[in-house]
Amino acid sequence: MFDDPLTLYKLILLYMLNRSSTPLTAAQISDFILGKEYTNFLTLQQVIGELTEAKLITTRTIRNRTQLFLTESGLETLRFFENRIGDAIKHDVNSYLKENEITLRNEVSVLGDYYKSTSGEYEARLVAKERGISLVDITLSVPTEEMASSICDNWQKRSQEVYQALVKLLF
Repeated sequence: MFDDPLTLYKLILLYMLNRSSTPLTAAQISDFILGKEYTNFLTLQQVIGELTEAKLITTRTIRNRTQLFLTESGLETLRFFENRIGDAIKHDVNSYLKENEITLRNEVSVLGDYYKSTSGEYEARLVAKERGISLVDITLSVPTEEMASSICDNWQKRSQEVYQALVKLLF
């Protein structure tokens, strides 16, 4: 099919990003590609790097999660070469995205990050989105980095509970 297997891996990644209804993280893509044993971790990192350098994808890192986004050039490239991805691979990708849709969406819909403010405090920014619409966007100022980190970690685990409590208290 391809003289260079990296080309196939790049197309698989572009195909995944195009087919997913939500942004995907590098970890989510790794789980799929490594789980199917298409390639190894180092090769996948090379593929992500080359796609980023070629501006076929862009990345955004929030804390320890790197989200990947398909660019217009990436979409054009995929449209031109998509027929070179085998039907079995397309089926694997589509099945994975369908079976894991809720988990994949939840992992990128709840975001928590912190930074040191100009006042010397740490600010934890907590966001929950659904279908691209911001449900909650809260910034909390705390005195230590450990507190800010803990708040972000707990937000990942308990955001739904916090959202429900806010709605109950405020409405």
